[in-house]
Amino acid sequence: MDPTTHQFPKTMKSLFKKLLSTQNSPQVIDASLLVFRVAVGLSIINTHGWNKLVDFEGNTAHIPDPFGLGGATNVVIAIVADIVFAGFVVAGFLTRFSALVVLQVTLVGLLVVHINDPWKVKDVPLMYSLAFSLIMVLGAGKYSVDHWLFHSKK
Repeated sequence: MDPTTHQFPKTMKSLFKKLLSTQNSPQVIDASLLVFRVAVGLSIINTHGWNKLVDFEGNTAHIPDPFGLGGATNVVIAIVADIVFAGFVVAGFLTRFSALVVLQVTLVGLLVVHINDPWKVKDVPLMYSLAFSLIMVLGAGKYSVDHWLFHSKK
């Protein structure tokens, strides 16, 4: 082989082709949806839901009451969304509806609680809102309770 000729080995060509491809197999899409769902769901449960549950009183005083429901009611709604419905998203159970419930809480955080905060503070509820919007649009995928319960075999 001429040392001045730079040829990629076949495996490198194949890898490079895959990296530039816009096509994905259904298995890759379903596996990606699973990983994304689990990561985002567990993140909001661990970082926000559990924290609200552990410091219920502190959150009752801290969380604004934009709809006049009362501080405790708002915290309960946020806990149920951030733990129960985020857990449903992790499992892929009633995924689109569950993602919508969590999305509503993250949007209240973005558009009400942090409306006057700098973007570096708004970034977290914005990213969660985008993530749960994506889950709501794409659904759970094949590796989910939804698929197991509602997929009709042809």
